Amino acid sequence: MNHTAMQILLAALIVLPLLGAAGALLPAPPGLRGRGPDQAVLRHGVTVTGVVLAAAVALAIGFDHDHPARMQATTDISWIPALDIRIHLGVDGISLPLVVLTALLTFLCALYSYFKMPAGPSPKAFVALLLLLESGTLATFAVLDLVLFFLAFEMVLIPMYFLIARWGGTQKQAAAWKFILYTLLGSVVMLLGLLLIGVKSGTFDMVALATDNGPKSQLSHTVQLVAVLAIGIGLAVKSPLWPLHSWLPDAHTAAPTVGSVLLAGVLLKMGTYGFVRIALPIAPEGMHTFAPYLAALAAVGIIYGSLACLALVRKGAKGDLKRLIAYSSVGHMGFVLLGIASMTPTGVNGALFANIAHGLITGLLFFLVGALKDRYGSTDIDTLAGATGAALYGKAPRFGGLLAFAAVASLGIPGLAGFWGEMLAMFGAFRPTAGLSRPAFLTFMVLAGIGTLLTAAYLLLVVRRICMGGTPDVAESTAAVEEGTATDAEATAGHQGAPDTRPATGRPADAPRLPVIPDLARYEYAAWTPLAVLTVLAGLWPAALIGLTDPAVQQLLGGGK
Repeated sequence: MNHTAMQILLAALIVLPLLGAAGALLPAPPGLRGRGPDQAVLRHGVTVTGVVLAAAVALAIGFDHDHPARMQATTDISWIPALDIRIHLGVDGISLPLVVLTALLTFLCALYSYFKMPAGPSPKAFVALLLLLESGTLATFAVLDLVLFFLAFEMVLIPMYFLIARWGGTQKQAAAWKFILYTLLGSVVMLLGLLLIGVKSGTFDMVALATDNGPKSQLSHTVQLVAVLAIGIGLAVKSPLWPLHSWLPDAHTAAPTVGSVLLAGVLLKMGTYGFVRIALPIAPEGMHTFAPYLAALAAVGIIYGSLACLALVRKGAKGDLKRLIAYSSVGHMGFVLLGIASMTPTGVNGALFANIAHGLITGLLFFLVGALKDRYGSTDIDTLAGATGAALYGKAPRFGGLLAFAAVASLGIPGLAGFWGEMLAMFGAFRPTAGLSRPAFLTFMVLAGIGTLLTAAYLLLVVRRICMGGTPDVAESTAAVEEGTATDAEATAGHQGAPDTRPATGRPADAPRLPVIPDLARYEYAAWTPLAVLTVLAGLWPAALIGLTDPAVQQLLGGGK
């Protein structure tokens, strides 16, 4: 594919969601009709995100895979000449997988919402915010100017705030405010670091700053230290790095299903991407100084997240399943940050692989937990495993099997996507870059290894309690099978939390009544199958992703040599 076509595709990825967001707010979305205005605007969201996904796939196909370290599909236009701020776009082997992941997850969220719109205000605002969020996230991974990076980084905050505050669940206002305050304060500090680099070097161009022959040589050791500290705080909040993570469990618990999927699947990746794209190549001396502290906090986060999940899953803890997955993200993103802190090609490649794997697996987990809430009216683990709960293997075997698959993938079993990123991150810590304390990093590697064992413990407990706990009444289960309770029509009733009102046979009158729930519906297959398939493909064929990232990582760490 020629360069002009690639330029157009990359620009379209950012502009189309903006145009789609504006179109969603019109009295009737152009060119689309449905049974009513709500259905029409939801169909508009599916169409726009589908076109964006097609453009992302075309961009990936047209990408020169023989030269993934080179910036491709570049656009470089002067925007504010007085400050040398440019509209500079481009993708390489590091950013391309994140662009495709963002487009895929947003499309799947729009598709899921078309059939299962979260309760809240008008769908018009919901679709517009979803598309605005997609545009900001894609821009973050595509821009090559520090000021534009900051603007795109901030662009996603407002739509995510409203998705939580208006379409969220319990305590949504408090969770939304906590999210916006943490991320905004972190971003203010990050902006100071970005401006410091731009002023001292004379340019905001990220490509020029990342080369030995560029202005990077003008940054003194002190400037690099201050810049990495300031930028790192803002990126660490978004990643999230312990102890700056406390906004995340509340945000995930309150957010609607698609909000949680996008928050975990792509928004957290913006922070770790910033470390790789900005801190590592532009201020390597400052990053080298702070790397041991970043690795230490990452290792603590791995252990902390796992212990928090174990506390939530134990019987009688009143743990929320969405909150548990949020804490698991703190641990999983700890592996990403540990790999980055090693400052080695192995560790950074592992971090980038773990980024994609976490987006696929945790996105699937949040979809599944949202569907559990639709079926049972709760995400409380004791409720799901108790008298009103979920022997999913017996009541909805395909649903239970998919939940078990996602949990096993999340714990990092070999052959699935979760394994490679964590393993490579620990390999990076085993032999960090020259000048870093190897005994310290070996300690961090051991802590990460312990974290993998704790992760296996709490996820297997989740599978045991949710998929195998709560034995249903035999007569009721037999009747459910005979009457075909997993049909699409009954799936709709099941998703509204409707309990089984038929008289129970052979059970005490005061016994708790177990709801009969549907198995996977067609639209759930459509929304979740791509994530499961890609999880398997990435686990069996890791070279497809590492082959993209490794040359670009080698160039970044080598200063563009």
